Amino acid sequence: MIVLQVNQLYKSYIADEILSGVKLEVQHRDRVALVGRNGAGKSTLLKIIAGQLSYDSGDIIMPKDVRLGYLEQHAGLESSLTIWEEMMTIFEPIKKQEQQLRNLEHKMADPAVYEDAETYAKVMAEYDQLQHDFKEQGGYQYEADTRSVLHGMQFYPADYDKYISALSGGQRTRLALAKLLLTKPDLLILDEPTNHLDIETLSWLENYLKNYDGAILIVSHDRYFLDQVVSIVYEVSRHHVTKFTGNYSRYLDEKAKNYERDMKLFEKQQDEKAKLEVFIQKNIARASTTKMAQSRRKVLEKTDWMDSPDGDEKSATFTFGIDRQSGNDVLAVNDVAIGYEGKLVSQHINMRIFREDRIALVGPNGVGKSTLLKTIVKDKPVLAGDIHYGTNIQIGYYDQEQAKLTSNKTVLKELWDEWPLMNEKDIRTVLGRFLFSGDDVSKIVQDLSGGEKARLALAKLMLQKCNFLILDEPTNHLDLDSKEILENALIDYPGTLLFVSHDRYFINRIATKVIDLSADGSFEYLGDYDYFLEKKKELEELAAEKLAAMPLPKEQAPEKVTTNGKIDKEAKKKERQIRRRIEEIEDSMANYEEQIRFIEEQLCDPEIFPDHEKVMALQQQLDETKEEHETAEMEWLGLNEQLEMF
Repeated sequence: MIVLQVNQLYKSYIADEILSGVKLEVQHRDRVALVGRNGAGKSTLLKIIAGQLSYDSGDIIMPKDVRLGYLEQHAGLESSLTIWEEMMTIFEPIKKQEQQLRNLEHKMADPAVYEDAETYAKVMAEYDQLQHDFKEQGGYQYEADTRSVLHGMQFYPADYDKYISALSGGQRTRLALAKLLLTKPDLLILDEPTNHLDIETLSWLENYLKNYDGAILIVSHDRYFLDQVVSIVYEVSRHHVTKFTGNYSRYLDEKAKNYERDMKLFEKQQDEKAKLEVFIQKNIARASTTKMAQSRRKVLEKTDWMDSPDGDEKSATFTFGIDRQSGNDVLAVNDVAIGYEGKLVSQHINMRIFREDRIALVGPNGVGKSTLLKTIVKDKPVLAGDIHYGTNIQIGYYDQEQAKLTSNKTVLKELWDEWPLMNEKDIRTVLGRFLFSGDDVSKIVQDLSGGEKARLALAKLMLQKCNFLILDEPTNHLDLDSKEILENALIDYPGTLLFVSHDRYFINRIATKVIDLSADGSFEYLGDYDYFLEKKKELEELAAEKLAAMPLPKEQAPEKVTTNGKIDKEAKKKERQIRRRIEEIEDSMANYEEQIRFIEEQLCDPEIFPDHEKVMALQQQLDETKEEHETAEMEWLGLNEQLEMF
């Protein structure tokens, strides 16, 4: 069943053509992605389909009974209600049906109705039909569905009574997405839904959308997310839309093959065109050959010569270099606590960074990843513990909020004032490499879009030539092409990287280590994001196996409930044994933590610090101890979950 057809759609803003002859089709349960550069017209097309924007000509065809749901980019829920009250507004028709069922139940209990067989039969028939409709529309599960979706969006029962007006912008955006998912439209249109979502929430959303009983049309710059969710890709490029079958990686492969084929055909045509032009030039003036030359000129004029596959789309071109090399030991974070405005966010953070490390910092929203980076660059004070910086360290910091890019200067002046010894031509060349050309360099900095500010910040970072880059969500606001350019530049960077990112594709390409940050500490994994997921799963399974293998006394049996409803004594024995095991693990964890602190103190010892062999041996011992601590912690969590059942 086709839920959406777009035929020969045209859209222009005054003299600027945005979309030309667009064709697009979405069928029931299709997962469709719109991809393309910033400014290509993706969001414009979504708004036209959603009925929020007019178009010049063409047709948009949707069956009358198809319900459409649209989430605009950066849309946040505005309401004076609490979270739960707002979610319940979706189910007003179901709640009315529920009230009708209660009324009919009271009616059936009325002796006057009960004793009248004919009236009672009519009421019963009405009740059965209403109950069937109520069940079909999810009347018995809408509250459970609501809790499930809110939990997936990181809202818990303790949050349900919070007023939406008191939430942050990111929380309101997540809540708007949650509300749209609960309405379950036949065609779900999402414009950058992955903004403001941490990795855990992204994974939940991926699984939800895979099983969604409807069609999905989505714009996203998250390549990992697109690979997991979509099966059809429409590329918006140079005002036109091209269809590719498969996920995002398949689209890239097909696009590369098409480009290679088109380039060969273009070069062949250009050769033919050049030969015709040469023949015409040489023979048009000769009486004996002028007719042949005129004939070829007509061929030249009438032939529909293909455009270059490269088109007029430009890509940024940049690299990151360093002025001087740092020492081998770049940074040591020892039992650090972080926070802001006196509020503790995370504590017991430990990490050691060595030259040319590429470290991704991951963890749920609100755990303090950005706060930790700001603490390392000294924008925020350390609440406890200490941070040691290695020799010859030059830190370059990229702030995801671009808080320092708010001046009234032009783009040209913003860069030139910081590097006054460079001549204007060189400054313009640098800006050109970041796609600021012509009148773009005269734009006011505070008026720039998110993508333009990101490119300007990267231009500054390139000119600093620092040997230790600290990046907070560097791929935010960048389109897919710019992300790839940035990745390649960072892969070739000869310095050290510490970065926060929710882009799992980016982490996989860049990271050699992953540090998982929680409210009570940090844990290091030696590998990329996929390795981190695999290892974390292994540790969880190992903890579960240890829990299952716990020896039980012979007389102990699984929990039973006696016929009179009292919990069997064996369950009490099981509970006591779990509590004893928890105490044993807590003692072990305390010992591991003491060992970790002792090793970290040794690593900071001025006599040991310069001895790289000792440092490497201690680091290996530290990694092993941390892994043992993590295994014990996973078992401890499993036991506590089991204890909640008693």
